[in-house]
Amino acid sequence: MSEEPYDLRKVLAEIKSDPTQYHETNKEINPDADLAGVYRYIGAGGTVQRPTTEGPAMMFNNVTGFPDSRVLIGLMASRKRVGKILHHDYKTLGHLLNDAVTHPVKPVKVDHDAAPAQEVVHKATDPDFDIRKFLAAPTNTPVDAGPYITVGVVYGSSPDNQESDVTIHRMVLEDKDTIGMYIMPGGRHLGAFLKEYEAKNEPMPITINIGLDPAITIGATFEPPTTPLGYNELQVAGALRDEPVQLVDGVAVNQLGIARSEWIIEGEILPNTHMQEDINTNTGFAMPEFPGYNGTANPAVNVVKIKAVTHRKDNPIVQTVIGPSEEHVSMAGIPTEASILNLVDRAIPGKVKNVYNAPAGDGKLMTIMQIHKEDEADEGIQRQAAILAFSAFKELKTVILVDEDVDIFDWNDVMWTINTRFQADKDIMVLEGMRNHPLDPSELPEYDPARIRIRGMSSKLVLDGTVPFDMKDKFKRAPFKEMPDWREYLE
Repeated sequence: MSEEPYDLRKVLAEIKSDPTQYHETNKEINPDADLAGVYRYIGAGGTVQRPTTEGPAMMFNNVTGFPDSRVLIGLMASRKRVGKILHHDYKTLGHLLNDAVTHPVKPVKVDHDAAPAQEVVHKATDPDFDIRKFLAAPTNTPVDAGPYITVGVVYGSSPDNQESDVTIHRMVLEDKDTIGMYIMPGGRHLGAFLKEYEAKNEPMPITINIGLDPAITIGATFEPPTTPLGYNELQVAGALRDEPVQLVDGVAVNQLGIARSEWIIEGEILPNTHMQEDINTNTGFAMPEFPGYNGTANPAVNVVKIKAVTHRKDNPIVQTVIGPSEEHVSMAGIPTEASILNLVDRAIPGKVKNVYNAPAGDGKLMTIMQIHKEDEADEGIQRQAAILAFSAFKELKTVILVDEDVDIFDWNDVMWTINTRFQADKDIMVLEGMRNHPLDPSELPEYDPARIRIRGMSSKLVLDGTVPFDMKDKFKRAPFKEMPDWREYLE
């Protein structure tokens, strides 16, 4: 174990000397739409409104109305930066996470005095308590429902405390001690635990942990079947950093928090209780979601009553993300790659060399699969791999299949495949009436009444750009002479 325990600050210390990866500014910024508006140009990427680009993570040190804290955005908004942070080749991060799932490192518990996240304590019973006055939660656009916690890892447990899990949800600050939390129907283990509490009509104690290293935030986004109910994804983070995540008892609720986070919000999800997400603005919108559109405000989000907020003393960092940015691609896409690899490696070992969940699908809706055909008996195995990918991750909508000589991280190479190794009448598969993600705006019954009975259903697409094995000799790329000393010509 390293001398300094692993946390967000240790990660920032590693990358801060590289201006292409990290930039700080002391120029004053308003967290209400201005901060996201600036970063849209500098480093958001993904499917954010153009113009945008991939750029450094940014720390805003001078946030209007919040003199004692900072806001960090874009830490994971570059796959290459994530690779650098995790000390691994960015092209095989899916393999790294798959390995971490299968070799978990369990969290450990520490005392309160060893938890920097509890250096300062605010109780909801304090006469001047108002989370909106000390947590610099930004809005992404002028029509957001309110200030959002976008990278808050929620820690929850079953009523008997035998199973625990971490998940990420969109959470809006509704009042001085109230948060509206969107829990997607049928998804994530937190919802399963909540149903058990609601059956008993009891509030569910949780912590919301903000300001975390990428091993935690990326690991937290695994979903079934790769990490089944009861598999605490903090074990993945422990494996990724080769050091267990430290947990600490809450100061006001019977739940654990992440001891080295920047902030911990302690609260309870009220049973069988809901509220209008945009009750303070009535804009009809929530916040920009991963598909690139403004999410519709939910008329009935779950209600979290805050019991306490704790944080570090020294300029605590509020970590945030733009919904459709490249940062979401890293958080959602890399674990999805690992989930797909996990399933295909068991079912058809050695046939899928790598997968990439590209920004065009914002990490969830699209994957590109690199297929290895060893002999003619492997013909058709590529389509089997696509079906397995849909099984591994139900929110996946499009699969593109390519051969081993194609760089799946290069869109020009992928689209070259579709243009030269693909015939639409032969190489398209459409799977109708399947489950997908309800935030995809095309999944409306009025869009396709014959196949979309309710929102969250979709037809799924496979584009098979692999060459038939018996025709490989007709699709050889133009050969170039290998020049081992080519770098010398750049000196």
